[in-house]
Amino acid sequence: MPVKNRFAELQDEITAWRRDIHENPEILFETHRTSALVADKLKEFGCDEVVTGIGRTGVVGVIKGKADSKGKVIGLRADMDALPIHEATGLDYASKTDGAMHACGHDGHTAMLLGAAKYLSETRNFDGTVVVIFQPAEEGGGGGREMCEDGMMDRWNIQEVYGMHNWPGKPVGSFAIRPGSFFAATDQFDITFEGRGGHAAKPHETVDTTVMTAQAVLALQTIAARNADPIDQVVVSVTSFETSSKAFNVIPQTVQIKGTVRTMSKEMRDLAETRINEICNGVAATFGGKADVTYIRGYPVMVNSDDQTEFAADVARSVSGDCETAPLVMGGEDFAFMLEERPGAYILVGNGDTAAVHHPEYNFNDEAIPAGCSWWAEIVEQRMPAA
Repeated sequence: MPVKNRFAELQDEITAWRRDIHENPEILFETHRTSALVADKLKEFGCDEVVTGIGRTGVVGVIKGKADSKGKVIGLRADMDALPIHEATGLDYASKTDGAMHACGHDGHTAMLLGAAKYLSETRNFDGTVVVIFQPAEEGGGGGREMCEDGMMDRWNIQEVYGMHNWPGKPVGSFAIRPGSFFAATDQFDITFEGRGGHAAKPHETVDTTVMTAQAVLALQTIAARNADPIDQVVVSVTSFETSSKAFNVIPQTVQIKGTVRTMSKEMRDLAETRINEICNGVAATFGGKADVTYIRGYPVMVNSDDQTEFAADVARSVSGDCETAPLVMGGEDFAFMLEERPGAYILVGNGDTAAVHHPEYNFNDEAIPAGCSWWAEIVEQRMPAA
């Protein structure tokens, strides 16, 4: 296929971009160097418009096709930010910033979309407009939400939007996708239990917050076990348990727990929040104490549109020969905010036998570049074919 051949020719150049970004990771919205590199490349490619500062440090490039008979506009999105992890790969191009690394492959996503932008700017063999979206702060900062709140979709009249993520454990260059709910909503809770502290030798004079909180932690597991429909998905994980006293002989006045909730539907998300409040307040009252519950809604469920998912899978098959049905993923993805504003689809591309994402030994597999770039380009050329 011509697209694949062109990206094979460009692979060394795209790999060099990727490794440069990998060496210089930036976290959350602090993607100043990466954003500048992206903007410079898009201008060098001859994009019709390059705009920075969307969603604080996001970059948008506009590429017009040879014709525009129907006014069709498609958005393609890649994330740019790294993680606060110390790299342990030992690579020649390992992170030069202590405590930051591209442990999720966003360096690869950015480089592949830049490669597709270079090709599309060269050929313009489509009827319509493509908007390439380079987003900061996917890793917990909600950069996708901020780009949408800056009016990106309406400003460029984006009608459909597509995203991609590499996936360790899948063969390099293979694809997987699923329609409907795909990645989970990611919420957090921060709960403080208060009782009456005192001497550990006189527990009868106290309201023991440690016992109270321990009971609540166990009771929270009944949300999945006894409140949720068994065919629905919900994860409630308490990940931190901290008492106000660290002494051996003191019953603490307060105990704080923190954790995360992962769900695959709005109904289950609402149920989990309601039951967390009811359980914690109820358990605390039973012991004579009280609970202060803070529930923080994070990324929503990421939902692939049916029509766009079928199209994205067809494109993947044209690139690699196959496209599997992906499993549900209980991790979060803030591309969900863009899919709430426009129909679209998010696909996984195989990264081979590598360490898992968010691991200090993870590395994006550069052999996936031709397939990923080809998918981006074919999305545009097949969705908006030139006459």
